[in-house]
Amino acid sequence: MRLPLLLQRLLDGTRGPDDEPLRFVRITAGILLLFGTLVAIALALSGIAPRALLLVAAFWAIYGFIVAVTSGILEPAIEGLGHVLADVGLARVGGGYSAIETMVVRGHLDAAAEAYRERAQRPRDRVEATVRRAALLAGPLEQPETALVELASLRRATLSPADDLRVGAALVDLYDRRLGDPGRAMTELRRLIDRYPDSRSARRLRHALAELKAEHLESR
Repeated sequence: MRLPLLLQRLLDGTRGPDDEPLRFVRITAGILLLFGTLVAIALALSGIAPRALLLVAAFWAIYGFIVAVTSGILEPAIEGLGHVLADVGLARVGGGYSAIETMVVRGHLDAAAEAYRERAQRPRDRVEATVRRAALLAGPLEQPETALVELASLRRATLSPADDLRVGAALVDLYDRRLGDPGRAMTELRRLIDRYPDSRSARRLRHALAELKAEHLESR
């Protein structure tokens, strides 16, 4: 089943519906080139400039180039730089989560869970630390009910769209994989889809819901 992979992509850094840094550039270029295309067609049809249609291909070749550069080069570069700066910032305020992850690797699970709980007291780390703690509680520590209580409490707080999607994805994973409750998992997926229909994660959420429905029907 591919559902865990789809959800993991959300858990690894869900972004909100308006966070594409170069989206405005693509939209603006598309509008301008569309206008230019209409003008070129009008000139060609009117006989004023019969060869104006040649500009249409050039316009959309330019648009393709802009999309390729912004989506394939600039956007990944900006995102990568953001991750680097975020990592540097985390290192300066306490080493990120590497120290806690080391505890997990060494088998100090209770200490790691407590460290995540303490980290979650910081407002800026609340969502990330709680989601990580929930994964630890629901997995190696075999306390999925505790994880559910903490995630549900966090979801009731005022969250940004990105954080709400991240917590929701963690709840879906918990319901489906740890608590054996695909019905509630599907309900949470539907909530996220209905609340953020235009987000970049909407397609993955719909795919995950379809996968979960198909598996649930097959298991009957």
